[in-house]
This record gives sequence, C-alpha cells and structure tokens, in this order.
Amino acid sequence: MGGGRRVTGECSVVMAAALNESHRRFLQTMMSQGILEGSMINLAETEITRMAFDYTETELELFKKTMDLVLESENGMVSSTDILNLADQLQPKKMKKKEVEQVLQRFVQEKWLCENDGEYILSTRCIMELEQYIRNMYQDLVKECNICHNITIQGQTCEVCGAKIHFPCAAKYFRGRDDPCCPNCRRFWPHEIPDVSRSEQSMPPPSSTPKMRR
Repeated sequence: MGGGRRVTGECSVVMAAALNESHRRFLQTMMSQGILEGSMINLAETEITRMAFDYTETELELFKKTMDLVLESENGMVSSTDILNLADQLQPKKMKKKEVEQVLQRFVQEKWLCENDGEYILSTRCIMELEQYIRNMYQDLVKECNICHNITIQGQTCEVCGAKIHFPCAAKYFRGRDDPCCPNCRRFWPHEIPDVSRSEQSMPPPSSTPKMRR
C-alpha cells in the first residue's frame, strides 16, 4: 500500500466484475479513501481484497461495527457482550449471537482482532494494514502517538493538552525520570509509568503505511 498511482482503469474494472455488490462497496470505500494505491497493484493480492472475498457482507458489517466500538471507547477495547448485542442490528440480515461468536473467532484466528478475557482489541495486523482507512474514517477519534507518530488506540493521554502516547512509548520515554512531563506541553505527567517489559508485548511495530495526506 505504498506510494504511487491510484488503482484505476482496467485493473479495477476487471476486479469489480468478479465481486458481488457488497464487496465492490467495500473496495470502493478503500479506494476512495486512498488506501488501495500503488503502481498498478493487483487488487487480488492485497490483504484488504482478500478480506472482501473471505467474508460475507453481514460479516464485514460486523467487523466495521466492532471497529466503531473499539475506536469510540476510552480504552481501545470492547467487550464480547457489546459485540454480541450488535447481532440484530446488522445489515443486510441479522445474525444469531452464536453466529456472531463464530465470526469473532475467525477474526481472532485470522489476526484481525485480539481477545483476552472477553475483551477485544484491534490486532497489530489490523492496525498496520488498515491504518490509512482508520486515519481517514476515524480522524476525530484517533490520535498519533506523540513519541513514535503512529496511530494510538491504546495509551496514556495528557490531561492538559490531550497528547496521547502508546504504553510502550511512555514506558521508554519516562524511564528513569523523577519528574515526568508531557513531551508536548511540558506539564506534569500524572499517570503511572508502565513497565517496559510488559508494555512491549502490546506495542505494534512501526507502520510502513504513508501518513494521511493533508
């Protein structure tokens, strides 16, 4: 998904013919947001296109609504109960809660989501491969880490200026500082400094996705 020309012309037409209406809309959204880019990239080989092929329209709707819940939450996670409650809100058809559970298991197995004790978060794969989509569609909800400048879904937030920092970035930045201050506004940082070794477990690797164009 690097720089280059946007996918247009015969390439997109050929792919569109192979997709049903819901999958076309999914890809069109990605293309309109500048996500599917590259030097005449083969859409059939992109992870986003594979996702469109692998899931039904209703399952994609469930994934989108799950992302909504995660990104609208204060802590970057959502409970299984909240996701199961989406079952009768899905389009074009509702799902049984048992079916939702099965699809959630697929999302976890295929590394789009991570689950721990009934709480779901976006996986590293999801954040990296859908970063541009997340930046564009949730730009009022998602901030960049003030340290590494990747998008921050889980982290600590300055109570004065609103700057946000990944837990692992905070652990490394504030390590050994007796009087930790926000790297943005220089006011006192009131949060407990995370443990470096534990924080590194949840740190997504730096993304190679280009920054959102201004």
